[in-house]
Amino acid sequence: MSTALKKTLKNTQKCTTKLEEKKRSREFAHFVKTVLANPFIPNKPTIKQMEFLLLNDKEALYGGAAGGGKSDALLMAALQYVHIPDYAAIIFRRTYKDLSLPGALMDRAKEWLKGTKAKWKDNEKTWIFPSGATLTFAYLASENDKYNYQGSEYQFIGFDELTQFEMSQYTYLFSRLRRLKGSTVPIRSRVASNPGGRGHEWVKQRFLIEGQDKGRIFIPATLEDNPFLDTEEYELSLMELDPVTRKQLRQGDWDVRTDGNKFKRNWFEIVDDFPKDAKLVRYWDLAATEPKKGKDPDWTAGALLAEKDGIYYIVNITRTRTTPKGVEELIRQTAEIDGKEVYIFMEQEPGSSGVNTIDHYQRRVLKGFVFYADKVSGSKEVRANPLSSAGEAGNVKLVRGAWINDFLDELVGFPNEAAHDDQVDAVSGAFSKLNEPKEMKRAILPRLGGLKVK
Repeated sequence: MSTALKKTLKNTQKCTTKLEEKKRSREFAHFVKTVLANPFIPNKPTIKQMEFLLLNDKEALYGGAAGGGKSDALLMAALQYVHIPDYAAIIFRRTYKDLSLPGALMDRAKEWLKGTKAKWKDNEKTWIFPSGATLTFAYLASENDKYNYQGSEYQFIGFDELTQFEMSQYTYLFSRLRRLKGSTVPIRSRVASNPGGRGHEWVKQRFLIEGQDKGRIFIPATLEDNPFLDTEEYELSLMELDPVTRKQLRQGDWDVRTDGNKFKRNWFEIVDDFPKDAKLVRYWDLAATEPKKGKDPDWTAGALLAEKDGIYYIVNITRTRTTPKGVEELIRQTAEIDGKEVYIFMEQEPGSSGVNTIDHYQRRVLKGFVFYADKVSGSKEVRANPLSSAGEAGNVKLVRGAWINDFLDELVGFPNEAAHDDQVDAVSGAFSKLNEPKEMKRAILPRLGGLKVK
C-alpha cells in the first residue's frame, strides 16, 4: 500500500471518528434536554430505559419480564417532548380500572407531576403543559372504542400491557400518528408488555419475529435491569405463580404459553374462497351485554362455517358487544345477508330464561329462517376437541377477512379463564352441527358473481 493511500485512509478514519463523536455528543445533549433535565421526569432512567428513550425508530416494545421498569419507561417516553407546543401524547390501557389503580400509570403521572407547572383536567384525563403540549390517558375496553379517536392526531401513542389488546385496536391507533409538515417532533409508537395474555401471539409475531426486518425494535428488560426495585421481595411474590406464568414474568419468555396447546396458529391455511356447493351453518354464542366503564364483558359471536368433502371453511365471524336490542338487530341483519338457505343455530342457556330467549328468536327475530336451539353438554374444552383434531389434520381453512387475527389470537390462547372464548364457542358449535347429518340438509349460500359473504 502506498504512503499516500495510507495517509488517505488514516485521515478518513479520523474524520469518521470525529463525525461519530459529534453524533454521540448531539444525541447525549438531546437526551439531557428531553430526559435528564426535563422538569417533568423526576426519576433517573436505568440503562435499559435509556436505551429505549434514545431510540429514533417509529415503533418499539419495551419489557418482557416483570419488574423491568416498563411503566416508568413508557411514561418517560411520553413526557420527552412536552416542552414543544402542540405536542400531543396519549397512553392506553385496556380498561379504566387498569388506568386508575393505585400505582398504575395515571396515578404515577400524578405523583410525578404534582407541584410542577403542568395542569390536570380530570374530565378529559389530560395533563396540559406550559407549552400547550398534552398527555392524555385513555382505555379501549371494547373493539369499537378505537373509533373514538378517528379524527385524532398524536405524535406519541403508548400502550401499556400490549398483549391485553386486539391487534386491530393497535394498528388502528397506529394510523393516528401524524405531525405537521416541517415539525421536528418525532412520531413514535412506544409499547410495554409482558408475555402472555390474549394478544401474546400477534405481539410476538410483530416485534420478536418480524421486528428486525420491519424496523420494529424490542428492548428486553428483566428484574436485574431495575436497580430501584426490591428484588428479593419481588422474587417471593413471583414464586406464588404457576410455573408457566412465572417463567413468562420472571424471564420474559415469549415461547412458553399458559394455554393447553389445543390449537396452533400454523394449522389453519388462509384461502380466498370456499366451494359454492358447500354445506353452511351459522352458529351464535349469545352474550347481550353492553360494555361499561372499566368492564370487559363477553361478546356475542356468530360463526359461519362451510363443509365439503370433509374440509371445513370458517367463512367469517361476526361479533358485537351491545344492548339486547342491538344484538337482535345484528343477528337478523346477518341472517338476511347469509340467506334463508343457511341453517342458524344458537346455544340455549339452561333454565326457563334460555327457553324464553330461544322462543323469542324463533317467533320474532328470526321468523322465516331455519333456526334451531342447541342444548349443549360437556365443558367448552371438550366441545372444542373435534375442531382441534380437524385443525391439526389440516382440514380447517380460514376464508380471508379482517376477522382472522383476533380469532387466531383467541384460538391459540384457548382454554384460558382470563380471556374471552366466544369465537371459539361459536366455531365449535357450528363445527358440531355440520357433523350431525340428521339435522343437516344441504344448505347452499347464494353467490352473485363470486361475491363473498361480508
